[in-house]
Amino acid sequence: MSKDKVFNVLFLCTGNSARSIMAESILNREGMGRFKAYSAGSTPRGEVHPETIRLLRRSNLPVDQLRSKKWEEFMGDDAPKLDFVFTVCDNAAHEVCPVWPGQPLTANWGVPDPVLATGSPSEISLAFSDTYRMLNNRISIFTSLPLQSLDKLSLQKRLDEIGLS
Repeated sequence: MSKDKVFNVLFLCTGNSARSIMAESILNREGMGRFKAYSAGSTPRGEVHPETIRLLRRSNLPVDQLRSKKWEEFMGDDAPKLDFVFTVCDNAAHEVCPVWPGQPLTANWGVPDPVLATGSPSEISLAFSDTYRMLNNRISIFTSLPLQSLDKLSLQKRLDEIGLS
């Protein structure tokens, strides 16, 4: 892998309104130009959840270009060539994660869907913050991996381990 290569990363979830959007935003900031992140959903809700927008703004992340979209946008000939595809669906909630065809390295980094949170506004906000924190931690570990020095098998093992953290 070239030292100057920019890695394309797609984060997938079901609704593409919270988790994958957060991950896209975090990696585009934390990747410091080494990564270009995208997000999509298997059944997108069609809009980014308002609490996601509030949280990202509080975290000083840009929100103007964010939109909820289907993962098929990343399958065409004109789509970016993906190096990594991470699902952030919560297997514990028995969500069906989209399956990604092709050659990118993949891993499941499942986190709870804060859109499903109930309770007071502060409890809902806390659910979004918890999801953001989990994704931020995993992305921080991912961006610190020595991608150029790991063979594909070792890298896949590390990616799977991040999903367990």
